[in-house]
Amino acid sequence: MLKNYFNVAIRNIMKHKFFSAINILGMTIGVTACLLIILYVTDELSYDRFHENADRIYQVALHGKLGGQDIRTANTCPPLAEAMVADVPEVEATTRIGPYFGHPPVKYGDKILTEQNIFYVDSNFFEFFSFRLKEGDAKTAFKEPNSVVLTSEMSTKYFGKEDPMGKLIVIGDDNRTFKVTGVSENSPTNSHFKYNMLISAISSDNMKNNVWLNNFMYTYFMLRPNTSIDRVNKNGFTALVEKYVGPEFEKLMGTTMKQMKEKGGDFGYFSTKLTDLRLHSTTADSIGEVGNITYVYFFGAIGIFIIIIACINFMNLSTARSAGRAKEVGLRKTLGSLRGQMIGQFLTESTIYSLVAVILALGATYFLLPRFNLLSGKQLSFDVLATPIIFVSIIGLVIFVGLIAGSYPAFYLTSFSAVEVLKGKVRAGMRTKGIRSTLVVLQFGLSMFLIIFTMVVYQQIKFMQEKNLGLDKNNVLVIQSTGRLGTNKDAFKNALKQEQGIESLSYSNNFFPGVNNTTIFRSEGDEQDHIMGIYFADHDHMDVMKFEMKEGRYFSKDFPADSTSVVLNESAVKEFGFKDPIGAEIIYNEGSPVNIKLKVVGVIKNFNFESFKTQVRPISIRYTEDSGNLLVRYSGDPKEVVVKVEKHWKQQAANEPLEYVFLDDSFDELFRAEQRMGNIFSVFSALAIFIASLGLFALAAFSSEQRTKEIGIRKAMGASVFGLTVLLSREFTRLVVIAFLPAAALGWYVSHEWLASFEYRIPVDPWILIVSGLGALILAWLTVSYQSIRTARLNPVKSLRYE
Repeated sequence: MLKNYFNVAIRNIMKHKFFSAINILGMTIGVTACLLIILYVTDELSYDRFHENADRIYQVALHGKLGGQDIRTANTCPPLAEAMVADVPEVEATTRIGPYFGHPPVKYGDKILTEQNIFYVDSNFFEFFSFRLKEGDAKTAFKEPNSVVLTSEMSTKYFGKEDPMGKLIVIGDDNRTFKVTGVSENSPTNSHFKYNMLISAISSDNMKNNVWLNNFMYTYFMLRPNTSIDRVNKNGFTALVEKYVGPEFEKLMGTTMKQMKEKGGDFGYFSTKLTDLRLHSTTADSIGEVGNITYVYFFGAIGIFIIIIACINFMNLSTARSAGRAKEVGLRKTLGSLRGQMIGQFLTESTIYSLVAVILALGATYFLLPRFNLLSGKQLSFDVLATPIIFVSIIGLVIFVGLIAGSYPAFYLTSFSAVEVLKGKVRAGMRTKGIRSTLVVLQFGLSMFLIIFTMVVYQQIKFMQEKNLGLDKNNVLVIQSTGRLGTNKDAFKNALKQEQGIESLSYSNNFFPGVNNTTIFRSEGDEQDHIMGIYFADHDHMDVMKFEMKEGRYFSKDFPADSTSVVLNESAVKEFGFKDPIGAEIIYNEGSPVNIKLKVVGVIKNFNFESFKTQVRPISIRYTEDSGNLLVRYSGDPKEVVVKVEKHWKQQAANEPLEYVFLDDSFDELFRAEQRMGNIFSVFSALAIFIASLGLFALAAFSSEQRTKEIGIRKAMGASVFGLTVLLSREFTRLVVIAFLPAAALGWYVSHEWLASFEYRIPVDPWILIVSGLGALILAWLTVSYQSIRTARLNPVKSLRYE
């Protein structure tokens, strides 16, 4: 019986090659897009789940509130981990990860390269996490000072085929020597924490620091089995703050924690589960790249939308062609076929369509995956589709689509008696086209929604790229780690000044976006604490960054006292409540016993130095001539500027690596995730529109075929080609117009909700909705018109003879 079903199904597919090809092509594209999205979403949801105790591991974060500013940071202090084990009964173990700041040079033999993702870790790192060591002992790898573990990639990079164990390498500008005590597998791509080299924490003086208000590293803890994380968050952390942070805070700030909280301030710790760090993190200063659960939802929704659109095509063509098969059903019933047999036949046929489409989609996914990885910035593997849950889901998709697409002809047509079918009653009932009309509206509604949202995403990205930041990020080259020049820093700067195309240069310990130091300030005569970012720069910084002064002045060589002066932005002035800021004094502590008074000499207009998702926060600039980054404003070809920089660097520091970045590239990184999302959305939106148009084309062809004799009669009566084209296109045009209203409403709502996450954003202009609707309408009209014109131009004699 099954063999007979299969043979008849193949015969029907081959008999109607045009409709079969469109059906299979639409489903193949839809399933391919869905599979790629499944790979993306699965990867995002898999972060850090490879750790054996992932369900019990948490990261500690700090929540502080001062002067109306709310700070949530993943940075914590060195002594926290040990205190948690000693004082919090629910904590089984802790481990710490400390960043090696900057991109230090690494030397072995004649190789000198700069590296990133180097961290200090505690001795139990490989026992706490499930990162795998290929060589070395997990228990002893970090027991001794100056021990380092390399990844396989780093081992090959520096030692080739040599055995790295026991070899000595030099890391950092201070030329410290480290012994290789292990080689680990490369960091998994689905880990929130990616490393190239790990150094024993005992090697770092910073990691031994016992100051509780010195927050710069990351603390993780493992919860004991069958204990509550709520007890740690509510009781454990509160007790630690009272016991350790309170006395230190009072000594430093001259006020108690209780008094600080009475003024609206706050200080405390909270935890985030390891498996939530990628998509649900609420902190700044994360140790790795943070994702966004909202985007995962968006991509998942796109996958569902596209497969729905593809299924609608399938169902539309199946129901459209089912009228033509009504006589087949009647004849089969007359010859004795049972209803169950005919239902099996229709469902088998539609399932074969679905199976062929899924097989083709798997092949397309395999070949398109490398390009999709470039588009999404990931390293997705096709092997994920072979996992049991995904494999079962694919089989389920085949069966589901087959059953849905074949259900109408299978259950509706076979329900009539043979006499009713052969008399044409079923065909007459089919002319209402209610089901197909509803499906077309749904299909194009989803397509227009994707167009609207994609346009909004691109407009927001364009806005962020072109917005006046309050500084000029273009044509600025940042030379990092200039401390490697030693005593030749001034000579290097002066040599560059002489080069044509170099307009101005400035030394600074910071380059945007972001500020690498945030601390607590007070204004003179006020006991209210304020959190503010601070960095150091020289006299020429204003010329390079092109800030706009609101009042006062910037640092000048004409004022020797500028070493104790400070320049604030507008947000800082507002934070302190200064009505006349010039000449006002603010106080802060650099870690010394004596507070430092700084005199405000200027106020610069606010500029965006961080994400567009947050308001510009208070920032201050202090004067220095000795900092680690040299900012170079240039004109002309950037490649020529780099050549000039490299020439003078080699003259002043021949044996040291040169590091540089372009400032505009650094700012673009702020919305790289949004750019990727926009690119992916545009591709899948285009696919959705193509699939919908493909189905509309096939439906128009079928409709024209069904009305061939009518067209012949109308043409014989004098109807024009244009008039017939409008007649044939009117129905589908009306459906697309109906689809626009719910699509516009949904598009506006979702776009508005997404834009709400940006402090600086575009409005959802009505023209975006109108252009999207008109675009879809024109595309639909062109799709239908082609087939309509083709039918309308037929010779009426041939049309009247059509059966």
